[in-house]
Amino acid sequence: MERNLTTGSVGKNILIFSLPYLLSYFLQTLYGMADLFIIGQFDGVASTTAVSIGSQVMHMLTVMLIGLAMGTTVSIARAVGGRNHKQVSENVGNTVMLFFGLSIVLTVVLLLLVRPIVGVMSTPAEAVDGTVAYLTICFLGIPFITAYNIISSIFRGMGDSKSPMYFIAIACVANIALDYLFIGALDFGPAGAALGTTLAQTISVAVSLFMILRRKSISLSKGDFHPRRPVVGQILQIGVPVALQDGLIQIAFIVITIIANRRGLNDAAAVGIVEKIIGFVFLVPSSMLSTVSALGAQNIGAGKPERAVQTLRYAICITVGFGLCVCIGVQLCAEQLVALFTDRQAAGGAEVIRFGGQYLRSYILDCVFAGIHFSFSGYFCACGKSGISFLHNSLSILLVRVPGAYLASKYFPQTLLPMGLANAAGSLFSILVCVIAYAILTRREKRAQEAS
Repeated sequence: MERNLTTGSVGKNILIFSLPYLLSYFLQTLYGMADLFIIGQFDGVASTTAVSIGSQVMHMLTVMLIGLAMGTTVSIARAVGGRNHKQVSENVGNTVMLFFGLSIVLTVVLLLLVRPIVGVMSTPAEAVDGTVAYLTICFLGIPFITAYNIISSIFRGMGDSKSPMYFIAIACVANIALDYLFIGALDFGPAGAALGTTLAQTISVAVSLFMILRRKSISLSKGDFHPRRPVVGQILQIGVPVALQDGLIQIAFIVITIIANRRGLNDAAAVGIVEKIIGFVFLVPSSMLSTVSALGAQNIGAGKPERAVQTLRYAICITVGFGLCVCIGVQLCAEQLVALFTDRQAAGGAEVIRFGGQYLRSYILDCVFAGIHFSFSGYFCACGKSGISFLHNSLSILLVRVPGAYLASKYFPQTLLPMGLANAAGSLFSILVCVIAYAILTRREKRAQEAS
């Protein structure tokens, strides 16, 4: 399972690691959409709304768990790079204990807060019972959701991005099959969607544990499970800022959606469609963030910081090149892409396509800029400076993205073009902060080398 990524071509290592990661993200996105698609085939609007709202809550929770698990990925990658197998085992053991305790606490707390959460989400009265049922079952499955994400983070820290791809593929197939059973054949409604998701995660975890035991790729002793403050501290120091950052980003998306909703039904539908398209496009920058984190951490652990910098540069070139290609393509067919998700002949359909085309043409510029600061964020995480990632994302959201979206909506009520530009402007601000932080870190390293 362990793969050393501190030698050979940096570009080749990036491709070997990032492509399975990209496919994993794609499958995870497909996995998340399956419940909504299948419930829409068999049940009414209330059930669809219940699953939609419940999946939003679960997506935010999952994203934050993945962010926290970044601390594990980086810590293990450093130990692998430094060929410190004892440290790898301690990181794995402490990760298991830390996240096991966290999953139990989350399960209990969230089960007690199910109805208040449903209320905060302004759930329509017709969908309340379905949403409560969906979230209750999903919250009971939090230990399995947590287990999947920490197992994946351990594999990726050891340089193996293929195995998590297989795990999510198994979960995706199982989820679709179970959804058709529970929703279609047994008519369980939203509860069936949640049950299918939870059991699919359980199957995925069982398969991954079986693979670990069969390969005997991780050697653990009882002592590795004893909490060690330095080990847990390092995991939390890296993971907590990333988790908070990801949570804040999800909140920002919700706020921008609320701003669009206040403009009217057609504007809200256009923004919702474009967000789905952008979600797929951003799979590449997102996968590059994780790739730079894992590869950079291994090289730093191996005492090869120059290769970590090379990884950052390659990642920026890849994401910018991809972003430019996508931007050019979208400018030529923005309305056609939006039209895939709505009927032009339906009431308001033409307006939704027009507004969506405006929003997509400006928002897609963010794909170029986001790729740059995502790559920087991965590098900062690899260096153990994930607080910088939290800082630039928080400032961008609070000072540019949300205020920009509000002002654009207020002063340009006839078009969504400026709202899309607000997102791109937020990424430009993040890039500025990242470049300044990178320059400061580089200067400090040079001074430290000169002093020694």
